[in-house]
Amino acid sequence: MSQYLVKSGKATPLYFVAKDELGSWLETQESFTQTWISQFTKSKQKVFHVPSVATGELDKTIVVADSLDDMWVAGELALQLPKGIYEVQGTDELIERVAFGFVMGAYQFGVYKSLDVIEAKLLIEDSAIYDRVILQTNALFLARDLVNMPAADMMPQHLAETMEELAQTYQGQFSQLIGDELLEHNYPTIHLVGRASDNKPRLLDLTWGDEQAPKLTLVGKGVCFDSGGLDLKPAAGMRNMKKDMGGAAHVIALAQMIMAAKLPVRLRVLVPAVENAVSKNAFRPGDVVKTRKGITVEIDNTDAEGRLVLCDALAEAQAETPDLIIDFATLTGACRIALGTELPGFFSTDKTVAAGIIDAGENQQDPVWQLPLFGQYKALFKSDVADIANCGATPFGGAITAALYLQEFVEPKTTPWVHFDVMAWNLRPLPGRPVGGEALGLRAVFSYLASRYK
Repeated sequence: MSQYLVKSGKATPLYFVAKDELGSWLETQESFTQTWISQFTKSKQKVFHVPSVATGELDKTIVVADSLDDMWVAGELALQLPKGIYEVQGTDELIERVAFGFVMGAYQFGVYKSLDVIEAKLLIEDSAIYDRVILQTNALFLARDLVNMPAADMMPQHLAETMEELAQTYQGQFSQLIGDELLEHNYPTIHLVGRASDNKPRLLDLTWGDEQAPKLTLVGKGVCFDSGGLDLKPAAGMRNMKKDMGGAAHVIALAQMIMAAKLPVRLRVLVPAVENAVSKNAFRPGDVVKTRKGITVEIDNTDAEGRLVLCDALAEAQAETPDLIIDFATLTGACRIALGTELPGFFSTDKTVAAGIIDAGENQQDPVWQLPLFGQYKALFKSDVADIANCGATPFGGAITAALYLQEFVEPKTTPWVHFDVMAWNLRPLPGRPVGGEALGLRAVFSYLASRYK
């Protein structure tokens, strides 16, 4: 975000020193700095403000960190530094890491409350570094904002407004199907899940780029609130279900990165946007629906709605035979049980693509973890009255069975497919990552795409 970075101005030098190198670093400094810092080295203090001997004003700031290689080394600084402009002393790599963490740590969701005042800014004179940090943090802030927004203000129509505005900003095209138009155009499962809500279900469709370029299609689960439907969630399980459109937030933010970076692709973003509500016309356990692809699905549980809205969108994505399909969804608690909330799991039908994403995640310090598409588990969602059921017959391997269900609606032999199962939420505060909405794996995927499409 540009309000936290400046390209010019008088700045205070900002030094980052590894904890185990502090002694040797101090030996290179003048005696006053050595004396000043030594007064505090026995404390747990990590940020030291050294005054000028001549004026008493701030002369330099030193941050002592466990590791300077950590992407989040400056994740807490924005709220710690006093008013002023600061310039990082170090390599370009360190400057970029600090700038990224600093800006991410400045994030606050302030739509409904006043914000803490942040008066510190970083001086970034290198335009390439500045532009890369702004490109990524703008998109990540957008994802956080979308997930943090209360459901009443982030229903399908609001997601539509966001995508339409994004299309206008980057000269893309936007269209949508609303309510019964979904039935007219053969998207029955999206309509099925969303029909009980007064907020009509929608399929949102954004396209951008050269039609002759490789086709890249992103699909995001846009369940704007998930009550569980007739298989109603308990109160604790429903409390944070405004975040169930986190998959949509991820692909919208990723699309913004792609368009801002002008990657040479023909981009398409599909978001099935619904509210899974309870009313007299809500879909029921035991109902059978014929999907867009023609596969019939028995509803075993109305709280397994995400895969229902995704399957019609994936079928449409596959119809173009794109170069690559990637979907994001807050799909299963099983993935959280397997990996925790801070490590997103993903599945892929292509080993080379999967390896590329894993490598990108390691390079970007945006870790992801591949889970198996273990075909033997397809037997777990068989149905006696339909081609398949919408969830497995056992509580085991739920993330895998959900991914296998989705795989039924793509064609891995013609198009590589990647499915991300993400939390989209920070349960605890970490440097640069406050509690609340979060984009997980997004920098990894963008980095991979930037290397794939040059």
